Amino acid sequence: MNNRVMTAMSGGVDSSVCVHLLQNDNFDVSGVTFIMSDGSDVALSSSETARKLGIPHYILDLRSEFRQSVIENFISSYENGLTPNPCVFCNKTMKFPYLFNAADEHDCDFAATGHYAKCEYDSNTGRYLLKKAEDLRKDQSYMLYSLSQTQLSRLKFPLGDMTKPQIREIARSLGLASADKPDSQDICFIPDGDYAAFIEKITGKTPEAGDYIDKSGNVIGRHKGHINYTTGQRKGLGMSFGRHMFVLGKDAKSNTVTLGDEIDLFSNRVYVKNLNFIAVDEIKAPLKVKAKIRYSQRESFATAEQIDENYMVLTFDEPQRAVTCGQSAVIYDGDVVIGGGEITFGGDNL
Repeated sequence: MNNRVMTAMSGGVDSSVCVHLLQNDNFDVSGVTFIMSDGSDVALSSSETARKLGIPHYILDLRSEFRQSVIENFISSYENGLTPNPCVFCNKTMKFPYLFNAADEHDCDFAATGHYAKCEYDSNTGRYLLKKAEDLRKDQSYMLYSLSQTQLSRLKFPLGDMTKPQIREIARSLGLASADKPDSQDICFIPDGDYAAFIEKITGKTPEAGDYIDKSGNVIGRHKGHINYTTGQRKGLGMSFGRHMFVLGKDAKSNTVTLGDEIDLFSNRVYVKNLNFIAVDEIKAPLKVKAKIRYSQRESFATAEQIDENYMVLTFDEPQRAVTCGQSAVIYDGDVVIGGGEITFGGDNL
């Protein structure tokens, strides 16, 4: 086994310091930058960082592949009434597969990224574990639940034990231009956050107006196209109902958006598909876990039961607000990621 590592470089402070930390650990480091949307600034800043740190650097233009995979999936999901998480999907289908391809092409046994997470080998189970970062405010383990044992066996996450202020201080000491670069807050291909406008621009189709309905199916108004709404939304409904109304769900086939009271948003059960387990092969019996149903949420206690190879149900101790189909549910044992999948339904009844 060699000590060569291919590092994903995005032009930001995290991936830049990732390279430096690997060098300090005596790895032979190379860097690769993937251009997936508008990548001119990313390529320029990554190349400058690679030059400053003295490592080989490669640039791979993946804009066509990114559009065919991530963007088309994003649009299709929204058109089918879901609210997808494109960053999770991109990690699974683009970033890590292409990172390992680059590692193999340049004879690197290892790959590394600037994610805030940890990877450890458990000699008791013979499995590689994905764990939360030391800095829980920056922890990205939720976004990485789809990683396989093969991938984890070759991955390095040098930032797992560090905090963001520490990372910025190291970058300043190295004179890196990215030291004070703001963190990215939005989806890379929709920087203004207007998903509906983006979909309309790409598809050339104006969203079709449809009916607002209540829980009983009664028509109570008109909406501007179901892709403009997401579960839990209160503002921007375009109508006054005499009281606060919230989006409870939407049906793409009938082009309806269901509205109701906030109390109607809470449910105990979440059904999850397209499972990937890391810490175990499968869940053989009901398992007490902590789970989160969106990236920004804290975990809550739940019982996980695997229904079959592709599905599990999470029963939460306390009702969860605005369970959203298309988002990811990730389950934990302490700081260890057990696994996760895509939310397909939330409710108190099958």
